[in-house]
Amino acid sequence: MKNTIYFFTGTGNSLATAKKIAASLGDCDLVPIAPYQKTSGDIVPSSDRVGIVCPVYFTGLPAMVASFVARLDLTGVPYVFSVLTYGGGGEKSALSQVDGILRKRSGRGLSAGYSVLMPGNYVLMYEPPTGEKKEMLLSTADVKLQRITDDILQCKELPLPRSLLWWLLHILVYPWFITRVHTKDRKFSVSDTCTSCGICASVCPAGNIELVEKKPVWKHHCELCCGCIHLCPERAIQAGKKTTGWGRYRNPEVTIQDLQLKRGNEQ
Repeated sequence: MKNTIYFFTGTGNSLATAKKIAASLGDCDLVPIAPYQKTSGDIVPSSDRVGIVCPVYFTGLPAMVASFVARLDLTGVPYVFSVLTYGGGGEKSALSQVDGILRKRSGRGLSAGYSVLMPGNYVLMYEPPTGEKKEMLLSTADVKLQRITDDILQCKELPLPRSLLWWLLHILVYPWFITRVHTKDRKFSVSDTCTSCGICASVCPAGNIELVEKKPVWKHHCELCCGCIHLCPERAIQAGKKTTGWGRYRNPEVTIQDLQLKRGNEQ
């Protein structure tokens, strides 16, 4: 059975998840969503199973992912699933969003939808977990992911989890997020500890960063994945005073090189 998993990731949680699912399924193309920003038109995968793996942002999908899903023509795909990683809630409303976009576009929704709680890392609002708490979240996520993969291997058709409360919050919160996300990078700054290594630019899925006079400059089409903040080896990038003293996060099973390749320059 031919499989395709499309993924979006900032600091590696969703990429690690997508990799594990792909390894269990076999004969699976792992495809980054980011390069599709540079294309237009329908996306028609020729696979028996198609998956969408990404994080939850403000009770919904990252802006780039929402636009991508709206271009997917899955009318000929027998089984479609989504696995969303999250740290702060809203996973049920985000799955409903995926399902709704697909139904509008292809006349069919998700065969099954899942969510996996992982270390939250929206560093603009809170410090990511460390130590035992982080390890517990990751180990618990692995156990749940194995159950999810077993379902996908069997092509189980399951009703989506629903939450009226989270959907109401989605209606209130998500439009606010989506209209402001691209310019949130105006809060970002870089200190003199920057070594001009260029990692921030190379890991940005939106291609939103360029080095000007050897320092990062943000171009205001940010996805708010916070990868540039978390992955800077010198912790030179900040988003206000809070982040100066807060820790950084990268999924321990994902390397910087993995995150550089997610922009689709290589496979």
